[in-house]
Amino acid sequence: MIRSCAGGWCLLFLAAIFPGVHLQGNGRSTQAASHSELPSEAQIYQLPVLWPIETTPFVGTYTVENHAGITCIKATMGVEYIVIEKKKSWYFNLDPSRVITNGLCGEDTAVLFLTLPGYAASLQFTFKKGATLDFYVTDLAAHLSPRPVCLGCANKTYSGSITHDKLFAAGDGQSFKCSSVSLLSTSSELRIKLVRLQVQAFRVPTFLYGQEVDCWTDFYKELIPIIIGATVLTLVLTALLTFLLIKDRHRTGYVRI
Repeated sequence: MIRSCAGGWCLLFLAAIFPGVHLQGNGRSTQAASHSELPSEAQIYQLPVLWPIETTPFVGTYTVENHAGITCIKATMGVEYIVIEKKKSWYFNLDPSRVITNGLCGEDTAVLFLTLPGYAASLQFTFKKGATLDFYVTDLAAHLSPRPVCLGCANKTYSGSITHDKLFAAGDGQSFKCSSVSLLSTSSELRIKLVRLQVQAFRVPTFLYGQEVDCWTDFYKELIPIIIGATVLTLVLTALLTFLLIKDRHRTGYVRI
C-alpha cells in the first residue's frame, strides 16, 4: 500500500522499495534543495482557502518521465477538494500553475505525485500494470492543510486514501478518458472531484494520448439517446403497422353490390 507522505521522503522511500523504479521530479531527477532553493516563508504559509461555493477547477496536464526522458505517466484533469466539516461542504480547487509534479517510473509500478508549495495539499496516484499489460490506479491518496474555516477555529489537516482498487483502467497503449465528473471519497471528511479526466501510464505516446477508453458514465450518456431514439422509432413503426392492418381489415370486411 502506498500512501502520501511529506516532501521528497515519500518518493525516496518508494524508490527504495520498488526495484527498477526511477525517481523523477518535473522531468528531472529530484535532488535535495540548497538553502537558496528552499521555499520561502510566504510560500510555506500560503495555505489553501476553503470556499463555501463550488466552482469548476482549471484543467492541467501533468507528466512523469523516466531517467531516459521517456514519459511513463500523462494525466490531464481538473482537481477539486471537497471538505465535509460539521455537515457543511467546503471547496478548494487545485491551481495547475502552482502544482509541483514528481513521480516514479518502474516496470510495473508508476506514481504521479502532485503537491503545492509547503506541502499544503497533495494528490498521489499509484498505477499498476496488470498481467494482460493493462493499467489501472490501485491507490489514490489525498492531503489538504487549509486555513481554518472560521475565526478562532483550530488548524486542521484532512487526508484520506483509496487502496487496492482498480480505478481508471485501460489496455496497453490506450488511455482512460472521462468527460463526466469522477467523485472519489477518500475519507468521511475529504472527497476528491476530478473533471475532464484523461490518463495513460507505462506506454505513453510522445504527443497525443492513445486510443480512448470511455468511463461507464460517458458510455451510458452516449447510449441513452440511442436507446431513446430506437424506442421512439419502434413505437412509430408499431403504430404505423397497426394502422395499416386495421385499415386493411376494414377494406376486406365489406363487399360491393
